[in-house]
Amino acid sequence: MEKSGAGNEGKAGMAGGQAKGHVAMKIKTNQNAGFTLVEIMIVVAIIGMLAAIAIPNMIKARNTAQANACIANMRQIDNAIQQYALENNKRDADPVTADNVREYIKDKIMPVCPAGNVDYVLGGTVASVPSVTCPNENSTPPHRLGRRTNP
Repeated sequence: MEKSGAGNEGKAGMAGGQAKGHVAMKIKTNQNAGFTLVEIMIVVAIIGMLAAIAIPNMIKARNTAQANACIANMRQIDNAIQQYALENNKRDADPVTADNVREYIKDKIMPVCPAGNVDYVLGGTVASVPSVTCPNENSTPPHRLGRRTNP
């Protein structure tokens, strides 16, 4: 009977924790958890492909925005030339300088091309076509004011 009692004691001992002579099962934890080299290389390759697609598009968008701002500046200068000529009774052949039109520009500061901070070149006379040009006019996209036609 002692054998059966000892057996019951062993079963009860196992249910409560550790039995005599039995080793508890240990769960192995991996101390070297992390990403493998292949996984990191795949992520870097994906980021590289995205950059190869995005960077040229961002550069093109910046160049287009600079060209549009340049054209808007040239329109502002052209309008200032026409307003100067109208208010001062100037004829088509009369000369025009930056000093003449500066007073008709906002804040009396002549704008510069945003693609290089260069000054615009005035046409020389009131009726010059174009009345103002940009030194960067042959850039891509072009910095050209629409051609005016005299009536």
